[in-house]
Amino acid sequence: MKEGNIPKQWEEKLHVLRQKDRDARWVKKKGISYFGYKNHISVDVKYGFVRHYVVTDASVHDSQVFSQLVDIDGSEIWGDSAYHSTDLEWTLARIGFTSQIHEKGYRNQPLTAEQKERNRIKSQVRAKVEHVFGQWVMCLGGKFMRLIGKTRVQAAIGLKNLAYNFRRYAFWERRLIICEF
Repeated sequence: MKEGNIPKQWEEKLHVLRQKDRDARWVKKKGISYFGYKNHISVDVKYGFVRHYVVTDASVHDSQVFSQLVDIDGSEIWGDSAYHSTDLEWTLARIGFTSQIHEKGYRNQPLTAEQKERNRIKSQVRAKVEHVFGQWVMCLGGKFMRLIGKTRVQAAIGLKNLAYNFRRYAFWERRLIICEF
């Protein structure tokens, strides 16, 4: 399967082949194995709308899709420590962005108290991304999808992101109406 070959016993039984998702991949995170896809998103800092999203299989690291998520409208880039690298920091500075990406500790080089404090302050803004996934779980049916194939998963994730944006728009409309009175 990993090389793209289909086992011989599946070739004769097409109904078995139809039930296998050959686009999804396994990933191990903190000792737990996950199979499926990831929704990488870029969120507007001011209003909390999903501006860009990229769907990949679960084995793709977050940093691999960073360039597809960068939003040209802002001057600051926020992200967790998965995006941190000296090359990326240099590139962002070169093209005029202020990096607000969390700093990362390494083996035998833990974060200093100042770095931890800076990360805590950055987390207050970066947490808006987590609100999207919280809404998915609490209001939009959860993150689990029973779909086979990357195309279908991309469509479903796109619709969930759109539904989240509609909910967010309604939130801001209600706040606007309340503030007018």
